[in-house]
Order: sequence, then structure tokens, then C-alpha cells
Amino acid sequence: MKKLILVMALAAFHLSGYAQQKGIVLYPKGVPDAKKIPDDYKEEIDENGYFRKVSQPELIPFFPKRGKANGTSIIICPGGGYELVVASDEGSAVAKAFNQFGITAFVLKYRIPNDATMKNKSIAPLQDAQKAILTVRERAKEWNLNPNKIGIVGLSAGGHLASTVGTHFDNSYVENSQNISLRPDFMVLIYPVITMEPWGGPRTRANLIGKEPTQSLIDFFSTERHVTSNTPPTFLLHTTDDERISVRNSLVFYDALRAAKVKTEMHLLQNGGHGFGVEHPTRKDEWVKWCVAWIKENGF
Repeated sequence: MKKLILVMALAAFHLSGYAQQKGIVLYPKGVPDAKKIPDDYKEEIDENGYFRKVSQPELIPFFPKRGKANGTSIIICPGGGYELVVASDEGSAVAKAFNQFGITAFVLKYRIPNDATMKNKSIAPLQDAQKAILTVRERAKEWNLNPNKIGIVGLSAGGHLASTVGTHFDNSYVENSQNISLRPDFMVLIYPVITMEPWGGPRTRANLIGKEPTQSLIDFFSTERHVTSNTPPTFLLHTTDDERISVRNSLVFYDALRAAKVKTEMHLLQNGGHGFGVEHPTRKDEWVKWCVAWIKENGF
């Protein structure tokens, strides 16, 4: 009983990080392609602030201090290998770091791919990310945001989701009767999974498209294969000693961007491993400053 109370207290502490404003339900009229949720499939948040069994996606807003907002916004896709959503270290912490520079941030609590709760588990996270962009663009005036300065940020598996949104925006996988653009204006990919080839990120690949995926699924979700001249400008950061998600992911995406003549900047760090979020072991939060400088340089 004491352990349960401790876990609940720690979870409440982490949830307080999301309490700037109530989460925005992405699908108030019902989640697309959803199955009836089993009784034993209930959303959880653990002592680390990680969400599991997400079936009702939300956007959690983080606004800069009054008078500091500059109209630019970002939607943050935390990592978690499509098994959980690391909404603390790779969500709220990132949002607050960008808030310091006047950028409004929204942490996306996206659905975890699961055959028991959705008809097409592979497409569900993409639907949620597209709906997030649609929601921010539709409500930009309400939140004093520039609808043409909306970026998407992704870390680890969230980087895969962000790059999927940034390369598949021509096709809408959510209801979009007003044909609002689903293209992010810029992308920020931090130690991202990019390819669905076996070396790209085995756990991420298995959770999203299965352990024995078809070639068509591999092709569709290997985002380096879908870069065009209309792909949004992209900021990349990776460590060369990342043993979990190989730096090759960022390298192949960077090469694809350069070949398509898309504006891009990449930072490769000699150490730091994987999953450090805002606070790199030796560079601290320097990458956020580099990223904000890049955003300014590109007029966003």
C-alpha cells in the first residue's frame, strides 16, 4: 500500500509539469479508427512521468511568460520506442526550455500502437501528429500564434514520428474538410529514428510496423525515402556514440535533405549517448540555443 501511495505521489508530481493548462483532447468527436477499449487497457503514468497505454491523445500546452511570446510555436513528439511516451524528460522539459525563448510549445501525448485498440496501429501516431498540426493552425489566432511558424520537434522514436509528418503531409489521414495545410514549417529532430531498415531502431520498428513487416510498410515509414524539395527545413542533432539509435539515421536523412536542396543544419556530438533530452551530459542545454538561433536564422 505504501509503495502504491508513493508511485501515485510521484506521478502527481510529474503531472504537475503538465498543469499549465488542461490537456486539449485531439478528437472530441471520437478517435478515428478506434476499437472498443478493453477494460484492462487503461492509461497510466509512472513515477518517471512516462505515459503508457495511451488511447485518448491530447495536446498539452506550455505558454511563455506573459509578454514574451513571439508567435512561433512547436509541437513536441517525445520518444519511447512507440511503447510509451516520455512526456517528462523529452516533453515538458523541452517545452519549458523553448518557452524561455518566447516559443509556445505543445507536448503531443500520442497513441501507442496497439492492435487491440485501433484498426491500423501503424498509422495512428501519424494521425495524431497531423491532427495536432491541424489543431494548432485552426486555433492559432486564439493563441496569438503565427500559423506559418509552426514547427514539429521529435526525439528518438518521436523523431521518427516528426519526420513522418514532415514527409507525408500531402496526404491527410485525419478529417480535414477545410484542406488546412498539414505541413510543419520546420522540423527539429533530436537523435531520431529515421529508417525502418533493421539497423534503424529495432524496438521502434517492431512496435510500429511489426516484427516481420511488409516491404511496403518499410518503404512508407522509412522517411529518408520521402524527402523532396518541399520537405520543411530541418535541424538535426545526434551523438556519434549513440548505441541505441545509430547516428546513421541522422546521416541518411541529412544526405536526403541535401540532395533535395532543403535547408538543413546538423550537429554531431562526440559523446552523450541516447535519451538525454534537454540536458546533454557535457554540453548541457546548448543544443536548444543552437536550435533557436537556427530557427531565427530561417525566419521562423
